[in-house]
Amino acid sequence: MNATLPTAEALRTALAGLLDGLPPKQAAQAVDRLIANYRGTTPTDAPVLRDRSDVAAYAAYRMPATFEAVRSALAALREAAPDWVPATHTDIGGGTGAASWAVAGAWEGQRTTVLDWAEPALALGRELAAASGIPALRAAEWRRARIGAGLDLAPTDLITVSYVLKELTADARTQLVDAAAAAAQAVVVVEPGTPDGYARIIEARTRLIAAGLKVAAPCPHDDTCPIEPGTDWCHFAARVSRSSLHRQVKGGSLPYEDEKFSYVVATRFVTEPVPARVTRKPQIRKGQVLLDLCTRDEALRRSTVTKRHGELYRAARDVAWGDAWPPPGTEPSGD
Repeated sequence: MNATLPTAEALRTALAGLLDGLPPKQAAQAVDRLIANYRGTTPTDAPVLRDRSDVAAYAAYRMPATFEAVRSALAALREAAPDWVPATHTDIGGGTGAASWAVAGAWEGQRTTVLDWAEPALALGRELAAASGIPALRAAEWRRARIGAGLDLAPTDLITVSYVLKELTADARTQLVDAAAAAAQAVVVVEPGTPDGYARIIEARTRLIAAGLKVAAPCPHDDTCPIEPGTDWCHFAARVSRSSLHRQVKGGSLPYEDEKFSYVVATRFVTEPVPARVTRKPQIRKGQVLLDLCTRDEALRRSTVTKRHGELYRAARDVAWGDAWPPPGTEPSGD
């Protein structure tokens, strides 16, 4: 465990009081504009985060959700390569550093460089990292860089690109993914869990494979995604605990929310992808569990696990959307 607090709790602690002194109306307006950019089209010649109020609102509104989504993707990488530990990490378009916090929670001792074109975001990221108590974050380098075409990347073990591709033109996305593939041993790309977010992930996945990397997660294979374009999209959900600050900024009352995201993890080293991945929320019925799976050999299929499967049935009742199937040490179901 890093430092004195688990990373998620350390992040909530660092965010506490972030909006102190910022008028509620101004914070709400900044959040509304960020939501519009998040769901709409952002000009590539203008950073989304323009000033300190934007950055503070963003950190309270989006940072916990981005952290949890990236943490889920990193957990899948660790599952596929349990002995691999990155010594260096570059967070492209990292903003206030949510992905870097997730990396710091997954491994210890890595040297992190955060690249972003918005200096106010980098400045707040430094402040939050300094308050984290986590050595890797406190030692991170925060550097201004234009994200997109022409980005010069030094060789590194791990690159994270989270919620960035949406802000770029198609050509800039292509160049960025190609640059990441050339520079890193492992690349983790995370986008919103929407049809267009999934489309960008598939585009990135295709380019990473073409560059010689192998898919480690979430897919059990390197073949073409079996989802017919336009009929569905692959995405997952991460549970996000809402602090009182988070509820205040987002205008919510529930103590949690579910962040929907799509992702791909690709590596240049050998990994062991899962036999199958649960692609939808399991349906638990009397005496049976229905699992929608993406598999290595059979593409998409539905598996029905019943009481007669014994231990496997008990495991199916506990499995979650996005988990590997079957659990280690159990046999796959026959349906």
